Amino acid sequence: MLEYILRRTLQIIPLIVIISVISFGIIELPPGDFVTMRIIELEQTGTRVDEEEIARLTEQYGLDKTLVERYALWAWNIISRGHLGRSFQWEQPVTQVIGERIALTMSISLMTLVFIWIVAIPIGIYAATHQYSLGDYIFTFFGFIGISVPGFLLALVVMYLAFTQLGISVTGLFSPEYADAPWSFARLMDMLPRLWVPIVVIGLTGTASLIRVMRSMLLDELRKQYVVTARAKGVAERTLLFKYPVRIAINPLISTIGWLLPFIVSGEALVSIVLNLPTTGPVLLRALLFQDMYLAGSLVMILSILTVVGTLISDLLLAWVDPRIRYQGATK
Repeated sequence: MLEYILRRTLQIIPLIVIISVISFGIIELPPGDFVTMRIIELEQTGTRVDEEEIARLTEQYGLDKTLVERYALWAWNIISRGHLGRSFQWEQPVTQVIGERIALTMSISLMTLVFIWIVAIPIGIYAATHQYSLGDYIFTFFGFIGISVPGFLLALVVMYLAFTQLGISVTGLFSPEYADAPWSFARLMDMLPRLWVPIVVIGLTGTASLIRVMRSMLLDELRKQYVVTARAKGVAERTLLFKYPVRIAINPLISTIGWLLPFIVSGEALVSIVLNLPTTGPVLLRALLFQDMYLAGSLVMILSILTVVGTLISDLLLAWVDPRIRYQGATK
């Protein structure tokens, strides 16, 4: 098992390098740059920008260097100092801009993942063991709604109902007095009651998808010959269900962690803009609009690396749950 973990971990290192190159290149694809956006912003306020000022701004932001030089400097600073560059619009290091925001984003994403599993697995088991029952039809109906309704639209509906029916606001993660306060136990307790709204809204689509996966996989297992034989021998239904079919049916759910983590974070981006959450979503949108290349490139790279890390986690969990995977990996 240790050899399998080491080999899979080493395999992602060159992949992360490739991701960093692609992320930085993607940010450079749109025409213009931050200086262009800055000049347009100044001219809209009536300020005339001459050629000398344009040259000064270009040099100040390091945009006089070639793309390869900018990437090499950015990558070297990440490797040597863990420095992701400096945000142009915030005029702060990228790590300082996204530090607390990325922590909140990851916290919400991980709690959403736990919520999805806690809700999806029992419902999927019930729907499979009660096929074509009223409960199965109800869960299937709500599953289709969960898949089809975008998270940001659900967030708008929740905001409207909470304000019109209950007279409360569900936007933000903190009360006004704690919004800019340093972290403390009081600030944490202020945040916890507000977490359930983004967790439920973001997790609804993932929950609906996994319910369908769990139901389908478990139905397939329950029709296999070993289950029929075990029933004929008088094995208790609960023991039979959880000893083999459920354990095997969960394998595809574990494998979905690879795409589920970045999916949750990308879904969080839109929901956080609607709910005014202090996460990476609004920052990434602003960085892309103003072509803040170091900030946008760092966030895109982090989201892409989440896919790789999620795939690694799912592979390791699958190898732990199913020894056949470790054996197949060792023979390759």
